Parts: sequence; structure tokens; C-alpha cells
Amino acid sequence: MTTATAGSSGVADPAVAEPGSALPRIAWRPVLTVAGMVGLVLLIASRNYGYFFDEAYFVVAGRDHLAWGYFDQPALVPALAAAMSHLAPDSLIVLRLPATLAAVAGTVLTAVLARELGGARGAQVLASIGYALSSAVILCHWLATYSLDPAFWTAIVWLVVRWARLNAEGRPDDRLLFYAGLVTVFSLQTKFLVPALWVALVLCALVFGPRRLAGRPALWVGGAVAAVATIPNLLWQNRNRWPYTHMSEVVAAEFPGVGRFLWDSASGAGLAVGLPLLLIGLPMLLISKRFRIYRFAGAALTLVFLAYLASSGRSYYACGLYALPIAAGAVVVASLGRRVVIRGLVAVALVIGLAMGAAAVPVYPRSWAERIPDTTLMLTAKAFAQSDTMIGDLSDAVAAAYHELPAEIRPHTAIVAESYPFAAAVDLHRDSTGLPRAYSPHRAYYYFGAPPESATAVLYIGTPAPLLSAAFTSSQPIIPDLATLLVDRTVPWDTLWPQLREQ
Repeated sequence: MTTATAGSSGVADPAVAEPGSALPRIAWRPVLTVAGMVGLVLLIASRNYGYFFDEAYFVVAGRDHLAWGYFDQPALVPALAAAMSHLAPDSLIVLRLPATLAAVAGTVLTAVLARELGGARGAQVLASIGYALSSAVILCHWLATYSLDPAFWTAIVWLVVRWARLNAEGRPDDRLLFYAGLVTVFSLQTKFLVPALWVALVLCALVFGPRRLAGRPALWVGGAVAAVATIPNLLWQNRNRWPYTHMSEVVAAEFPGVGRFLWDSASGAGLAVGLPLLLIGLPMLLISKRFRIYRFAGAALTLVFLAYLASSGRSYYACGLYALPIAAGAVVVASLGRRVVIRGLVAVALVIGLAMGAAAVPVYPRSWAERIPDTTLMLTAKAFAQSDTMIGDLSDAVAAAYHELPAEIRPHTAIVAESYPFAAAVDLHRDSTGLPRAYSPHRAYYYFGAPPESATAVLYIGTPAPLLSAAFTSSQPIIPDLATLLVDRTVPWDTLWPQLREQ
């Protein structure tokens, strides 16, 4: 039976199991019900409303330019996007299926994390709902690096937390650390952020314990497997002069400011449910005796978040940090569940959270979603409707402009785009639009190659830079503020292209 203990608050906590005592059973039925609802809602939302520009880029990168690495991310997501597109061309549901499965997995893992912390049925269900209403799930509407990686991080944290509990009970299972290394393989093929998590975990374990974590051979074997699996990507980076190292400059240039970063990171946890649980759970992980063997994990997540802030990172990086604090908060709140006031507050929070979640997930027709009021407090279905339709609209406009060019000019005209989203919009459906492939000196597209020397004219999508305009004898607006025809190139592409490169 679970032993009731007194936490630092002095309140008896029958839902928390001390190390060495039997854990509560996993509440599979309600947890899988929550996870199943997450999967169902995301599947319905996946039909809407079109390709997001990152998704279009990932499909094109994997389908037309498959490589071991890219300027801005490793190879996994482009490869997945290409595979899904090959299996079911133009099916958004199939394309986004990996992200949907990642959301379901993250939801279940957060509940299992609550159980590792000693949480019984109520804590597990509350934790799963908290995670399900966070941006870690909402962003799984899209197939992207930031929709897959939080699930990998949550799996790693769960494996390490489970190892820490078993170690405290005197029966460590080092296979868990090796499995965490295998999960790291997939995380490293998605983004290069996960080494920060491992450095923080090891450092904080040395400070707070369990210090033996750093000396477990299985940990380093798993790390070696992850390192070896990353070698092809590193070789690609080396051949191309380490372009990924410039991503920190790109991200820092987009930094919205400390206040906005903190707000977006906090609200991303879910204003009504996830954020309150996180604000309860994180301090408890750091100071409560009941969670003392997991203190290193809470400290590590805090350290990673501060590193994101100090390096001007993106707020959605924090999605990988939500699960453990939410789970801890759910355990604490569930332990107080006999109090009528607490039950009432939880009920109100769940109602508000579900209403906000309903406004965020793009399950509605586009016309309905566009009626949702504008707000900067949270992501809404309206934002999805606006962003998911830009690619199709742009592709149609470019196709119309290109086919209206004089017949004698078209064979010698290359389509060059100011940014990778514009180029991806052209390339995504070029088989049906009859467009030639697009080129762009922006980020990863630069490495997809320059236009051929036979291209003496350019249909430029965006605003031509003075350097580009100077390389042609004349220019003519085709679509105001969108498309410009540049003719009679005077500078070779192998000279001009490196000068146009942009990050």
C-alpha cells in the first residue's frame, strides 16, 4: 500500500509513494481515454486548412533534396515528411500523423511521470490533461521539429526519473539509461537541443544527487550510440562549413524580448491548467522532501530554460520542459483533492482550460475559425487558418504570373524567391502547376543550388535586393509588392549566388 507521508507543507499526502514503497497502478483506462481524445481531435484538425510553410519546406527538402543534414535542422523531419507525402500525396492527415502520435505519446508519458512521482489515478489523469492542453500538443497540428521533439524529451525525462526512483530503492535498472540514449538518437535527428538537457541532468545530479548517475556505464554507452548516429549529419555540416552554427544568430535576431519570451513560454504550458500545475510542481521539485530524489531533474529543467533565455532562444523550445513540472504539480494538487475548495478550483480550471483548448485546436471550417477574436494571449484556430492558407494562395499567384510571361522568355526564366517559405510554396505542387523548380539564397535553400547559367531572366518572388537588381539590365513589376521580372543577366550565377546568400 502507498504510505502517507508529510511533505514540506505539512499536509498528509496519501497519493505520494515514498521510495521503496509500491507505486500506484497506472490508470490506463482514463489516461488512454485522454490520449485517445488528443489523437482524435488532432486527426480531425489535420484535415485543415492547408500546408504550413514549414511543412511545405520539409516535404520539398525531403522529397527533392534528401540529405544527411540541412542548414537549420537534422534530417529526420524532412525524411518523415517525404515518406508521408510518398505514401499519401497531398494527404495532410497522413503527413501530420507522426506529430499526432508524438502528442499522444507525450500525453501518456506525462501521466506515467506522475505515477513515477507517486501520483495515483487522479494525479495521472490531471497530469495528462494538463499536458494535452499545452502547446506541446497544440503545435502537433503541424509536422515539424518542434512538434516531435517535446515527446522525445518527455521520454528521456521519464526514463531518467524512473532510474532515479529505482536507484533510491536500491535496485537501479541501468537499461533505462541506455534506452534514454536510444531516444536521444531520435531527438538529435530532430533538433540539436537535447545535449543541453543531458549536460544539465548530469551536472545537477552531481550537485543534488544521485551522483552515481554520471558514472553509470549504460549512460555513456547510450550516449555513444547517439553520437555515432549523428556522425553523418556532422559530416554534412563539416562539408558545408557548419551552417547550423549560424542558427543561433538567426534565432537571436527573431528574439521578441525577455518579457514576451517569458509570457509565451509560460502561456504555452496552458494558462488554465498546465501553467498552474507547473508553477506548483516546479518549486516542489526543487524544495519538497517528497520529491527530493528528483530534485536534480527539476533543477536541470530550470537550468535549460535559463539557458534558452540567456541565448535568446525561441519560446516553443520550452515545450520539452513541461511534462515533469506538470506531473509534479498534478501529484501535489491531487493529494489535496479531499478539500472542497481545491476540488472546486480544479473543476473551474478544467472547464476554462477545455474551453481555451477548444478555441485553439483548428477543427472548425475556415470561415468559423476566422471569426475567432484576435488575441495575443494564446494561439487560436484563427492563427492556424491564416497561416495554413498562405502557401496555397502564394503558389496560385506565382503560377499565374509565370504562365503570363511571354513564351519566348519562359524557357530562360528561373523562379528565385526571397525566402525559403516562398520557394517551398512554388516547389510543393509544381507538378500540377507546371512551374519549374524554385531557387532561393535563403537558409537551407541556398544549399539546394543556384539557377543554371541558361537562366538569363528571373521571376523574383519578394522584393529584389539592390545587388540582384544590379545584375540585370532591366526589371518589370509583374505583381506589385510580390513578383518582379528581371531580364538580361550580366553576372555569372556562380559569382552572384554566394553574394546573395542570406540567413
